[in-house]
Order: sequence, then structure tokens, then C-alpha cells
Amino acid sequence: MRHWLAAILVCLTCPAAAQEFIQTDALLSDDAFYRLVACAAPPGADCSKPMIYWPQEKRSALRVGFVTKTPALAPWQERIYTRALIEAVAEINKVGGGIQLQVAAPSDDSAPDIAMHVLDTRPGEVMENTGVPVLEGRVLSLGQVMVRARNSWIDQAVISMSVDTPRRAIASVVLEEVVQALGLMTDIRSPVYRRSVFSEDSNSGTRLRGQDAMAIRRHYPPT
Repeated sequence: MRHWLAAILVCLTCPAAAQEFIQTDALLSDDAFYRLVACAAPPGADCSKPMIYWPQEKRSALRVGFVTKTPALAPWQERIYTRALIEAVAEINKVGGGIQLQVAAPSDDSAPDIAMHVLDTRPGEVMENTGVPVLEGRVLSLGQVMVRARNSWIDQAVISMSVDTPRRAIASVVLEEVVQALGLMTDIRSPVYRRSVFSEDSNSGTRLRGQDAMAIRRHYPPT
């Protein structure tokens, strides 16, 4: 049986959302950091989520692209979203992991493996009339990714973002959501990690460095 798992990017000014982060005040070892983001393991504790991965046959060219863009999206916003996705894919591809992404063209006949939707839903409101059954009735807290997995293997991911995402945060949010769609679905709340793409309290990370890059390489070892 396939199951949908959710990772939610919380809007701090919106109503409370499901907790999808773990809090720590210390700098973590590489092992502890990886286990936190990959299986929601608090430092020194067991996993609270399953480890999930894209299957080997998808890893050489995992396709990600926009499927829905609300008409409420201004031309300047659309340009930022498009550039943000191109840069996010390039950033992931250069960390040296055993997974490579490619941007799906709008004219492609088949749906991308990671389907992105920019909706006119405001942060904190319920998504309605999206045309995407898995999103209907869920609260959109700025951005979120839904990943469908069977056993340990992902076969579909859906990212939803609000048209009201602040301009300065779009690049960071797109990068975080695409990274989480790889199976690294838990954020970290810590002043030590505010510049991490996995930071619960900051939308400023646009580069994969240090432990962020390490986590991708460990989840998808180079071949």
C-alpha cells in the first residue's frame, strides 16, 4: 500500500500547523543531523518517520516542474519562480550525490516526478478547487510537500506554494521543498542552523553547503 507523507513549511504569522520539525540548541554531528532530517530522529533517539528514497531507476534524471500556476501570479513572480526552480535543481545537482534532477518543460506530455503547484490560497487557508485530490482540504502554510511512498520507495511528490510567498523567500522555499521531496522531510529548529535550508525559523537558505549537502550525499551516495 502506498502512503502520503507531508512536510510543511510553517508560516510563523499564520494559525498553528502540524509540527514537522525537531528542536535542538546544539551543533549536531553529521550522523545526528542526517538522521534528524531523514527520519525525524531527535539527537540520541530513534527514528520517528520511515527512511524513504526515490528508486534507483529514477535517480539519473528525476524530473521536477510546475504543473499549476494560478492566474493571480504576476509576471514578475512567475519569472522569480522559474529562476528559483532552475537554480534549485542546479544547486542539488552539484552537491555530488547519487541523484540528478532536471527541469521538466511545460510542453512535456508526462507529469513530472515532483509536481509543483503555485496556488492562490493564502497562507493559513484551506486549499480548495486545486484539481489535485491530495491537496484538497489541507491548510497551506506557505509551502508544503506531499510525498507518496510504498515501503521505502517514493513514486510521486507534490509541492504546493502560496502566491503570497514573500518575494525574498521564494528562492529559499523552492529549494527547501525540492530537497524535502527527495525524502529529507524534517526541519530543524535551532539558532545554530538558521542558515540551513532545513531551518524551521528562516527562509534565507539558497545554497546547499556543509551538513545540508552532506545529508543529500548520504541519502543518495555517489555511484
